[in-house]
Amino acid sequence: MSDIVQPSIAVLADPCLTHFFNYLRGERNASDHTLNGYRIDVAQCIAQLWGLEARPPFPWKELDRYAARRFLAGFQKTGCAPTTTGRKLSALRSFFRFLVREGQVDVNPFAGLQAPKKDKRLPAVLSIPEVNRLLDAPQQAPAPPAADLPPRARAFAAYARLRDIAILELLYSTGMRLGELTGLIEERIDYLSGVVKVRGKGKKERLCPMGRPAARALRAALAARAALGVAPGRRGAALFLNVHGGALTPRSIERLLKKYALQAGLSPQLSPHALRHSFATHLLDAGADLRSVQELLGHASLSTTQIYTHVTVERLKQVYEQAHPRA
Repeated sequence: MSDIVQPSIAVLADPCLTHFFNYLRGERNASDHTLNGYRIDVAQCIAQLWGLEARPPFPWKELDRYAARRFLAGFQKTGCAPTTTGRKLSALRSFFRFLVREGQVDVNPFAGLQAPKKDKRLPAVLSIPEVNRLLDAPQQAPAPPAADLPPRARAFAAYARLRDIAILELLYSTGMRLGELTGLIEERIDYLSGVVKVRGKGKKERLCPMGRPAARALRAALAARAALGVAPGRRGAALFLNVHGGALTPRSIERLLKKYALQAGLSPQLSPHALRHSFATHLLDAGADLRSVQELLGHASLSTTQIYTHVTVERLKQVYEQAHPRA
């Protein structure tokens, strides 16, 4: 069950699913990332209920509450994180809510089912010295001997180093999500105002202030990109390129971050989201108000942002215990 990564063409041909995804795309303005997540979750449900060889139309009315519970329990037994199981519950609940509204089924078998309790873990946060070591890592990485490379490879190596510096600077300077970074195009950068227009979850746009070091790093990366045949200012061009000239993927950025984390003496398990967590925590530590941080992060709910207040309180408690004579 957990091996299903992509839904098959047969699954997508189901009329109820086609109608549902048209609704998500047209009326809910769902992103491609959200749509793909829903497709995978529904496809996994189909595979468990009716097998990998099942073909549409699927008998959605046959799915009862017991089958819904078995589906979710199967993921918990395989060791899936509570957040993963909770996301699948939310996706299937939304799908069947839609089917009930459209008169395709009589009841929603996922309604009322409880999501597994999430672990109350605080987000991984780097200290300011650790962030500085990470941001400095690309500059300190040894460069390949220029004489050993053909001209284009030499140009790309020079660009890649500046690109990586810009990526790390932007992630920490703006607090944007990884998907928001990889979706950036050059016309969304306003150097004069020092802001980046980011398209976040639900295709909502927000303005992220960009610090001067990040702006300098980005200018340098784009100037080096021009040597690869992508002129600055070209509309629609990907901001960060891979060796083949295509847009750099989130997975590629995760890999390069792990490389620089090791180089900086940090955990190789470090994810790009740790820079977003650090961005928020350092702002709150310096006195920023919670509402402003919520806007900068693009959180729909203030409760999502409040986890960073727990991080700052935990840090204060550590300082107190280490420094106070009667702690």
